[in-house]
Amino acid sequence: MERSVFLVEDNQRIRQHLSSALEELISAQVAGTAESEAEACEWLASHPAQWQLAVVDLFLKQGSGLGVLAFCARRASSQRVVMLTNFATADTRARCRQLGADAIFDKSTELDDFFRYCADRTA
Repeated sequence: MERSVFLVEDNQRIRQHLSSALEELISAQVAGTAESEAEACEWLASHPAQWQLAVVDLFLKQGSGLGVLAFCARRASSQRVVMLTNFATADTRARCRQLGADAIFDKSTELDDFFRYCADRTA
């Protein structure tokens, strides 16, 4: 069974690598992508039931992943939102949790944990 993922990442190279890895490692289908907060919120608003997992970067071309997290507060209880960032400080983690992130991972040190989480939560 394919899992539907929405990917919010402004770096095209990282977005492509994540998309490929998600498809290969957890049999996910990337249903949509966004590079900015506004683009992400627009996609989420027009596709409310077409994703199981949203993977969000903190720093975007415009706006912030924090705004995307806040927007996702209205999601279905079965949908998960994960922050994947290079800036996973204690303060960032606390703020992301406060805004409703289900998990926060550091891109540079916690990718294995991230993929394990994605596989477990979207099975």
